[in-house]
Amino acid sequence: MNQAVLDCLVTGHEYLIDGLAPPDEDDRHVLAAAIRSRSSVIVTFNLKDFPVDALVGHDVEAQHPDEFIMHLIDLNPASVLEAVRTCRARLKNPPKSPEEYLDTLLQQGLPETVAWLCQYKLAI
Repeated sequence: MNQAVLDCLVTGHEYLIDGLAPPDEDDRHVLAAAIRSRSSVIVTFNLKDFPVDALVGHDVEAQHPDEFIMHLIDLNPASVLEAVRTCRARLKNPPKSPEEYLDTLLQQGLPETVAWLCQYKLAI
């Protein structure tokens, strides 16, 4: 990940951790890193541990991955489609057909994304 996205590693956030109070204190570092990096979104399946009241005042919101991907689709559908095609094409052991790949995404909890992608099966 560090090679693919040069600024993905967040440092210097440790001083913020003790002052944060999400429901699960083991998630404080996640919120601290989001604040430090000036991220506007924490993308997580675990929304219950990032409720609005724990994020208020930090200019951060939590989004389910399905919602986040749908926002990306609204912004640039061609880029999302190309990214999905690339990800599926990289699967070698085992490779997956477009249908199998969509089934995997559905099992992972991305129903809206899969519903949108279904219309582009031949492109992925």
